[in-house]
Order: sequence, then C-alpha cells, then structure tokens
Amino acid sequence: MQTTHEKGNMFFEDTYQHNIGPQIHSIYLPVKRVFDIFFSSILIIITFPIVMVAMLAIKIESKGPVFYRQLRVGLMDKKIVITKLRSMYVDAEKYGAQWAEKNDARVTKVGKFIRNTRIDELPQLFSVLKGDLSLIGPRPERPNFTEEFSHKYPGFEKRLRIKPGLSGYAQINGGYDIDPGQKAKLDCYYINHLSFWIDVKIFISTIKIIFSGEGAR
Repeated sequence: MQTTHEKGNMFFEDTYQHNIGPQIHSIYLPVKRVFDIFFSSILIIITFPIVMVAMLAIKIESKGPVFYRQLRVGLMDKKIVITKLRSMYVDAEKYGAQWAEKNDARVTKVGKFIRNTRIDELPQLFSVLKGDLSLIGPRPERPNFTEEFSHKYPGFEKRLRIKPGLSGYAQINGGYDIDPGQKAKLDCYYINHLSFWIDVKIFISTIKIIFSGEGAR
C-alpha cells in the first residue's frame, strides 16, 4: 500500500514500497538490540556535558532553536523523526531540501566544528534507545530523496529492509564522497553480511573517523 506525505503544500507518494523486499530476520538482531540499548545509554551519560556545551555555543552564535528535527525513512518505510544539534542557519533550506556540500556556506562556525566531530549527531542516541535507530545500520534518508533515489538508482530502497543506524558500512567506506547508488550497494553488502563482527569493525572505524574529522560536511 502506498502512503502519501506532505512536502510544502504538495503531496507525493511512496512508489518504491513494493520493491523493498522482505524485512531482514536474524538471530543476531535481538542481541544487536540489547547492545544498542546498553551502549546508547552509556554514551548518552558520557556525552551529556559535551552536548550541553555545544547547545550553549549554538545559542550564542546564531538565533534559532538548538535542535533540528527532520523526517526520515526507517525500517520497512516507517517514517521516523531524527533530532540533531543545529549546525546551519535557520533559513538554510528556505528554497527546499538539499544535500550538504563541502564548505557549505549554510553551516555556522560552531556547526562546522560539531559536524567535523559528529557532535551534532549525539541527540540521535535517544532514537537508538527508543528503537527507531540502531547504532550501526544504513543511514536513514529523507522521504523525498528516498523516492528520487529509488528511481534513479534501482535497489536503493532495499536499504530499508533493516533498521537504519547512526553509522554504517557506507559511511566508513566513502560517506559523502560516493553517490547514492554506491551507498546502496555498500549498505546491501552490510545487510547480506550482517554479524556481530562487522558491527564491531564499523564501530571502531567510526571512532577513528570522529577523531580524524574525515568525510564531514
């Protein structure tokens, strides 16, 4: 069944649903969920002072809300809302949704720092705790981009067969430097090779990327 969503004053339908395929089932997934709850709880506590400082810096530098909420597509086309620390000026998307570019002029000075260090992503740990996200999985995309990419890059929608994540196989193997089609292939590789060990490797690689600031925009 197709669903309809609002985009500004217009409506569009998900036409990719019948191509998603069956949801992934694995004996590892319940274990993965336990790890998600355990580690996201610890990370929320550890990073709380960092988030508070970042919130203060955002408020001092520019007007507007500290948090930025955005609709994304989750497991099997479920619509979820993710929350980030605001890294752009409040009118950054007044002309419509667009991907962030390298040295994007819409990004504030504080925003550039929290993007490079991935601090802006930390509020999403609550989405992991809630169950909308996993620590590791394909990064969730916006509904309009999911619709567009599913037509332009056949198979893109198959990323939806598993719960999206804070970091994923595509993020550590290209990130912003690869197109959505390449991203989909990498994410499908992850799905087809889902295991505890591939999650551990992605987690360790993500930590290295955070400290290096590699691939941020």
